[in-house]
Amino acid sequence: MMAGSGSGSPAVAGGLVRHIPVLGGRAVEFLAVRPGGVYIDATFGAGGFARALLAAADCRVIGIDRDQTAIAQGADLVAAAQGRLILVEDRFSNLAAVARACGHDAVDGVVLDVGVSSMQLDEAERGFSFRLDGPLDMRMGGSGPSAADVVAHATERDLAAIIATLGEERHARAVARAIVAHRREAPIRTTRALADIVARVVHARPGAIHPATRTFQALRMFVNEELDELAAALAAAETVLRPRGRLVVIAFHSLEDRLVKQFFAARGRRPAASRHVPEAPHAAPSLRILTGRPITPDDAEIAANPRARSAKLRAAERTEASPHGNAAADLMPRLPALADVISGARR
Repeated sequence: MMAGSGSGSPAVAGGLVRHIPVLGGRAVEFLAVRPGGVYIDATFGAGGFARALLAAADCRVIGIDRDQTAIAQGADLVAAAQGRLILVEDRFSNLAAVARACGHDAVDGVVLDVGVSSMQLDEAERGFSFRLDGPLDMRMGGSGPSAADVVAHATERDLAAIIATLGEERHARAVARAIVAHRREAPIRTTRALADIVARVVHARPGAIHPATRTFQALRMFVNEELDELAAALAAAETVLRPRGRLVVIAFHSLEDRLVKQFFAARGRRPAASRHVPEAPHAAPSLRILTGRPITPDDAEIAANPRARSAKLRAAERTEASPHGNAAADLMPRLPALADVISGARR
């Protein structure tokens, strides 16, 4: 945990100036930041959302990131915030427990900016991008199996399922076959090696995305258990938000956005009544949906940051009703467990 000392005003000037979050202004608007409020930036990254929240009002912010590099690089922003910002190295699925550990049983807002950060993509040694040659790592935190481990140990069937489901790659079986054939001859240890293997079986049209884009996306999401984390984080936010507290989620991938949409829908309406089945007691809606359709970046933001083009923002407000529980996991696609894939238990 990293925290500054003293009291501060809304002006925050220090540290982490290189990141402007996608849809950052709209996210802060939906959070309706107020003086004295407590907000969780559950994906701290390069600090863009935390800085915007601190600048919006004399509030307090808890920043969470599983990437220890992001936490370390946030030290200047912590100092500039003068006691209004606490940084915690943890998974965002634990956001409710983190809030309690920081002395807050309830908070006024949670923002989740889901997926890999630009900072991680631009660092070759992290192994997230096929544009830069580096070790085939892809771990957002510093522990656990890497993408190279998955590529080395997963069965062809599991590789195909992972790439098809999380990458939505139509050629997943061919990619999995090529990976297994190559690893019989030599280990696949670098991003360039994997990208070259994929490019030999997935032929992109001129102007289309790189052939390896979907495979890299799938492996990254699997290694970091991103959908599991998101499902757990949504349920945690539901429990920790006080009535009228706001939840804002920005997703860049269709599977993530679908999960958020379904979670909001499940929490935001009563089940439809049926004249054929006796009416049973149902939980009252725990969320009021604020975005009928997702908010997307305008042309100017996309021109300034092409990575913004796939972003979708959804927002909801907590009601007085009790949380519905942890059923968000029911919305998940079925895939083998990471530990089973690495251990060879599925061979």
